[in-house]
Amino acid sequence: EEEEEEEAAEPQPSTSYSTPHPASSTSCSVSASSSSTNRRAPLVPAPAPSHITHSPFDPPEKGSGTLTLENQKLFTEFVQYCEQALGVGGEVLGYLQAKWGKAEGQFLGSVELRNALGRCLTRLQSGRTKTYVHINELCTLLKQHSATRRRAALQQCGSGGAEVEKKEREEEQEEEKEGEGKQEQQSEEEGVKKAKAKASKRQVHYLESLLQVYSEEIRRLQEKELSLEDLGEEDSGYIQEHRLKRKMMKIYDKLCELKGCSPLTGRVIEQRVLYRGTRYPEINRRIERYINSPEARLSPPDYADILRVVARANERHGLALSRRQLAQLAQDAFRETGNRLQERRHLDMVYNFGSHLTDPYTAHSDPALADPTLSRKLRSNRAVALSSLDEVISKYALLQDDTEEEERRKRLGREKEKEGE
Repeated sequence: EEEEEEEAAEPQPSTSYSTPHPASSTSCSVSASSSSTNRRAPLVPAPAPSHITHSPFDPPEKGSGTLTLENQKLFTEFVQYCEQALGVGGEVLGYLQAKWGKAEGQFLGSVELRNALGRCLTRLQSGRTKTYVHINELCTLLKQHSATRRRAALQQCGSGGAEVEKKEREEEQEEEKEGEGKQEQQSEEEGVKKAKAKASKRQVHYLESLLQVYSEEIRRLQEKELSLEDLGEEDSGYIQEHRLKRKMMKIYDKLCELKGCSPLTGRVIEQRVLYRGTRYPEINRRIERYINSPEARLSPPDYADILRVVARANERHGLALSRRQLAQLAQDAFRETGNRLQERRHLDMVYNFGSHLTDPYTAHSDPALADPTLSRKLRSNRAVALSSLDEVISKYALLQDDTEEEERRKRLGREKEKEGE
């Protein structure tokens, strides 16, 4: 009996999770349970373990808790490197983290898992491109050791264990297929994105080269001297320059589309004009929306356009304004918006007008600064131009009012004649 007790107290072969095959771990657990139940039988000395159960670099005082923390740290570092290498792939990494969460706690603190994590992390850090292979290796290892404990428990339960184990295997096979499908889908998406990025870079390079060619041609046309006969031609230098600039704008819009940036350049002409000229917010909003629309930028609005906008706002919001009030509001709005749009166009022309030939010009070289007579003449011409513009606007506004009033009278006369008949 003393000899039997001494043999039972001897250390048994390690049943850690260092062998990846589930059948071997199951056989170890079954042999351990059978040895514990048959203590009276003579014990046969167990062979030495065929694998390394402890890392040669692991100090003897470290326990399973320390290994678990180290494994968790290595796994987190491995996931971060995978995210950097893939860029996308959240589903695949989520699948790996789910398998980590389902693994047994004893295996999470094993030396085998630390060796596997260190091996995969070292290969990934060395610059190898087989990231999905390392992820698949860890998923397989974690899956094997998450099912081992359940299989051992089912074998102890008795009769219903085989069917449940079969279902477990089917679920594992489905999970493997899903993981492989997700990996294939991720790799296909990455391939498509890389192909698109490569094509976009090639297009961007081609368009930028084309812009450079057009820019040099425009410089050549601007430096060319033109006679009166050349200016009268249908294909003069100015017309060619205009066509090239239109083409450059189209190329610029295409470049913005490929690079995913806004086509706005920050010019004054692109700034929004605010209008608060009337005491009716509904009319102000309508006028402001219209004068900032693309249609108004292509062709500036006239008095008829502003009057139409004011009339629609009056009709839509039920302001009950008379014809004379509508005309007065439209006239004031047309004058103010016209001045604002003109000022915006003028500033845009000042900032952008000219060519590379006029770049050396500065405001200090203006002849009017040194000649008081010329400066006085320019100021008087500007005052005459502004007063003439106001006269023209007032003249045609009154003419339009008279025309509309006459048409209204004719229409009422025709209606009365029809009623009399």
